Amino acid sequence: MKLVYAIVSDEDSTHLISEMNKAGHRVTKLASSGGFLRSGNSTLMIGTDDEKLEDILNIIRKFSSSRKVSINANTMPSGMGGSFIPYPVEVLVGGATVFVVNVEHFEQV
Repeated sequence: MKLVYAIVSDEDSTHLISEMNKAGHRVTKLASSGGFLRSGNSTLMIGTDDEKLEDILNIIRKFSSSRKVSINANTMPSGMGGSFIPYPVEVLVGGATVFVVNVEHFEQV
């Protein structure tokens, strides 16, 4: 048995969970936030038998899209003292970070 942790964008989580449920997979959603952009994420926990793992990973790949967004980055010019100047920077967001761990024991009470 495996436990899948999938960290996905909040924008992708609702549709992803819906597709997981349609395929017969049960999902637990935890609210989380990213450290880099401090944007809203969802951490999905999915327990599964080994033979269903590839189906779960394919659904995550299909419904967790990455996209480019512009954010304002602050820099301090070297000769201007303590003022910060915001400028737009394009970064890649979305997609999924997935961890798969072995489960030694599972019990549903």
